[in-house]
Amino acid sequence: MTGLAGLTARQLLAGYERGDFSPVDAARAVLERIEAVQPLVNAFVRVDSEAALAQAEASARRWRANEPRGLLDGVPVSVKDLFLQRGGPTLRGSRTISPGGAWDEDAPAVARLREHGAVLVGKTTTPEFGWKGVTDSPLDGVTRNPYDLSRTSGGSSGGSAAAVALGAAPLSIGTDGGGSVRIPASFCGIFGLKPTYGRVPLYPSSPFGTLAHAGPMTRDAADAALLLDVISGADRRDWSQLAPAPAVTAALTAAPGDAGALVKGVRVAYSPSFGGQVAVRPAVAAAVRRTAERLAELGAYVEEADPDITDQVEAFHTLWFSGAARVVQPLGARARKLLDPGLREIVAAGERYSALDYLAAVDARMELGRRLGRFHESYDLLVTPTLPITAFEAGAEVPRGSGYRRWTGWTPFTYPFNLTQQPAATVPCGVDEAGLPIGAQLIAARHADVLVMRAAHALYESGAAQVPPPTGG
Repeated sequence: MTGLAGLTARQLLAGYERGDFSPVDAARAVLERIEAVQPLVNAFVRVDSEAALAQAEASARRWRANEPRGLLDGVPVSVKDLFLQRGGPTLRGSRTISPGGAWDEDAPAVARLREHGAVLVGKTTTPEFGWKGVTDSPLDGVTRNPYDLSRTSGGSSGGSAAAVALGAAPLSIGTDGGGSVRIPASFCGIFGLKPTYGRVPLYPSSPFGTLAHAGPMTRDAADAALLLDVISGADRRDWSQLAPAPAVTAALTAAPGDAGALVKGVRVAYSPSFGGQVAVRPAVAAAVRRTAERLAELGAYVEEADPDITDQVEAFHTLWFSGAARVVQPLGARARKLLDPGLREIVAAGERYSALDYLAAVDARMELGRRLGRFHESYDLLVTPTLPITAFEAGAEVPRGSGYRRWTGWTPFTYPFNLTQQPAATVPCGVDEAGLPIGAQLIAARHADVLVMRAAHALYESGAAQVPPPTGG
């Protein structure tokens, strides 16, 4: 990527301040980039060029008057099509939602973006209601990987990941109920953060309950910190939101140019396979090990140690499938025939669970949270692969020949931390023999979002968080 579409949000803001270029220039460059890559990867469901340019022109006037508004004035941002955004429909990848209606309300994160002057360029693709770890839907088709167009972008925030990787806006916001920010970010070679549950307010509440987080998807950790500081602003519509936290950006810039200062003395547990429970591809294992070694070189105390995570997939399925059943509960038989067949399958499973089944899953979740809480008394940070594999064929829920039934089969490192609500990020750490990105996952105790971000930023500052540019777009 070259030109303005290849710049980070921070580089754009610095250019606006110096007068090197304007928000209108940046918006036009991004819109041109979207037009070029959309036929290849299918990252967007709606692009409103006219509205985006109007927002950019208003931002340019503010910059000329030396009166920028907020932290992102004039920065192009995309939004996953699960977030409400006034002025257009939010169809959630489903043919069961009518595009008619007022559509006159913003989700909390989108409202904060507007308050800070961001330029909203478009809505990005999602599987139907965000139900799986890849991005394809009956409504919007398949979203492809920027590194290999025959492969999946991951999901459910796959459109956002592909867009960021290809320069179709440097920032995007996604949702993560079982890995849906981290999975596509890992597959597409970008940074993705699932903050502590409640750090970013949500409205309407997710039918998947307190598994579902919202978070930034960006090219690096510093841009994600900036975006997180914006979208974590308070919103009374979310009764479960956390109290406002100190700015993350300030915590990353306390020691400019000194990556080691960000992690010196941090106690890191490196778990390559959850104690042999997960089969990890050799290229992935080697890249993640190098990430752990780099943290040690930067001054962290690193040792190989495994958290007490027994397989939690049944508890997760009970909660997740029940949420899916709740999503489609209002639909009649005719509308249900329009659903993704895989979604219909998990809905049927969810409808068979009893209230006692659900409460048993909640108990298992609380026990896992207790064990992870004890683990973090000994270790500040946990490092694992984000995924045990790299991107597989597009249009499939699971890799061909894997034997997995559902997407949770190949995401054993991501969904446990939705159960525990911990902050977790994925950082690009290399590519496999096919040139496909690999991600390392950084996890901390609940509320320790700053620690995750400091460690991620240290990896970027030290040059460890690097992948080649995409080739597919």
